[in-house]
Amino acid sequence: MAILMSAGDGTSMNWSRLLTTQRYGHEDLTPGEAGRSHFHKDHDRIIFSSAFRRLGRKTQVHPFALNDHIHTRLTHSIEVGSVGRSLGIRVGDMLFSGLPDWVTPHDLGMIVQSACLAHDIGNPPFGHAGEYAIRDWFESRQEAPLLSALTSLEFQDLATFEGNAQGFRVVTRIENHLFQGGLRLTYPTLGALLKYPWGIDNISTASKFSAFQSEIEILDALGRDLGLVRGESGRWCRHPLAFLVEAADDICYAILDLEDAVELNLLSFEDVKSILLMLCGDLDFDDAIFMTEASARRKISALRGKAMENMVSSVVDTFRLNYDAIMSGSFDGELLLRGDKMVCEGIKTAKQIARDRVFPDTRKAELEVGAYASIGILLDAFLGAVFESHCHSDQKMSYKSRKILRLMGIHAPSSDIELYSCYRRVLDFISGMTDNYASYLARQISGNAF
Repeated sequence: MAILMSAGDGTSMNWSRLLTTQRYGHEDLTPGEAGRSHFHKDHDRIIFSSAFRRLGRKTQVHPFALNDHIHTRLTHSIEVGSVGRSLGIRVGDMLFSGLPDWVTPHDLGMIVQSACLAHDIGNPPFGHAGEYAIRDWFESRQEAPLLSALTSLEFQDLATFEGNAQGFRVVTRIENHLFQGGLRLTYPTLGALLKYPWGIDNISTASKFSAFQSEIEILDALGRDLGLVRGESGRWCRHPLAFLVEAADDICYAILDLEDAVELNLLSFEDVKSILLMLCGDLDFDDAIFMTEASARRKISALRGKAMENMVSSVVDTFRLNYDAIMSGSFDGELLLRGDKMVCEGIKTAKQIARDRVFPDTRKAELEVGAYASIGILLDAFLGAVFESHCHSDQKMSYKSRKILRLMGIHAPSSDIELYSCYRRVLDFISGMTDNYASYLARQISGNAF
């Protein structure tokens, strides 16, 4: 049954602006074509982008896993998108009578699904190890000549490399229409993608943000045109659908990271059964399959659907109960952790067992250290070459640096743009690499391939 809920006072956001069909970088306000709405176009543009395709060779949690059942960034993103679509449709059904006449509940599902598909599109190779490697490279070279010309804010922007912010840059700057609108997505999809709608100058202790200084103007324009609420600190509030994107990601992390750990024999089914039952919201739930010789994979799949359905319902209920706060921009929390108590406890337990028994795995640690070294080699080579190009004419550059810049192709910056922008383009190039290509290129550049 559709429920029309009040959003409180006049300072609240409204769905007519939040669900505009305006596209970033393109003035197309024409009706959607047959079979595809504006928001379906967003979905298709992301799916068919090369940046999305490369997620198939990027680490989710376990680098270079030999087991084909282990999640990559691509399979994770597809699964998050599936859960996000369900959340969007459920919330759309709940709000139906209060939505603009050009929007259906399935449009909300498509917006959330599209943002979910793109939520990891800016992550570098090797997962979080890649992020840490980039950050530490800059931190360890604060006094180096190639960084001395940067402002304090520019340096912090680079030294706090953030996959969320790189993803926003990819879809608005890099992919398809280079520096001419990127994928040219609709404002609602971009708004739903902004999990942390502020820059480095507004970060909290969690050091998370969704826009580098190079994209702050885009973020501010989106905030104004979508009618987001801006706080006294200068931060924009989240688009209401961004909470659903976050919840979809958390639902998949909670269940599928456990599934990967069981696949790799880091945990047994018995280790995770009680957690899955908590996520199902039914500690007494059992199934005949648990009494058979079925594989751990089969047993987990028997619980996965029930757990996801329960978690989706919990998120939708929490969205409904906190609707006024969400629409006024004052809601500060995660829908999944503010809902069903048993679900919340299950997620906390899942995170704890991951910290204690999955992340310390020796093989995972060995591969991450190797990945760390590969990223360092690439940064040394490409940032060094760009700095040399910025300081000298092409004729005075070393042969090696000229060759390295040629490897960057369209991402190679010209020497007449500011140094911060030059370095930003190097990070575009390196963060876009797959695990395999980053490892290969680091070996080639270091001479270890011979």
